[in-house]
Amino acid sequence: MAVTFLFDGPEDADVTVLLAHGAGAPMDSASMTAAANALAKVGIRVARFEFGYMAARRSDGARKPPPRAETLNPEYKAAVDQLAAKGPLVIGGKSMGGRVASMVADELFASGKIVGLLCLGYPFHPPAKPAQLRTKHLAALKTPTLIVQGTRDEFGTAEEVPGYELSDRIELLWLEDGDHDLKPRKSISGFSAADHLKTLENAVAAWSARLT
Repeated sequence: MAVTFLFDGPEDADVTVLLAHGAGAPMDSASMTAAANALAKVGIRVARFEFGYMAARRSDGARKPPPRAETLNPEYKAAVDQLAAKGPLVIGGKSMGGRVASMVADELFASGKIVGLLCLGYPFHPPAKPAQLRTKHLAALKTPTLIVQGTRDEFGTAEEVPGYELSDRIELLWLEDGDHDLKPRKSISGFSAADHLKTLENAVAAWSARLT
């Protein structure tokens, strides 16, 4: 199945970032668009794509539920092949999209197809179910990884995540009072969504530059 991509940022960028969407929202959701625009501002080429079940919602209007994340691994690898990035490629995504990317990252990293993994709001566990961890494969991850997480993300808070067994290849960028979409409450934290997007773009630019 042909993959449709949304592109932001310069075609001649030093690094391309491929992003998949979360379980319930498409590639052009507000949070995905904001992140893509932020990265494009610092000269990163961003490509967004949708898994088949989400693309089908556009074509037939039916709200197909997301399949189990691991069943999407072949679709992610197919998107990497179809994108055929000319330079260094980082894969990742929002929530479930980042989780799927994390499950195929080491294979792609070992074969030289990617240089890193970027997760925006990683779903360490389902909301209100902290015992159902989705971290087993992260303990031995070999791919250089940046996880950008809001401190009050209900899928993994700043209090919970430090207790998990995570690979030393994983770097965590915490955004104060950010939720699962990385958005803070300005009246409580003093930070705006724009502040966090600025932190995101600068951090990803610096991190990705170290990979190439």
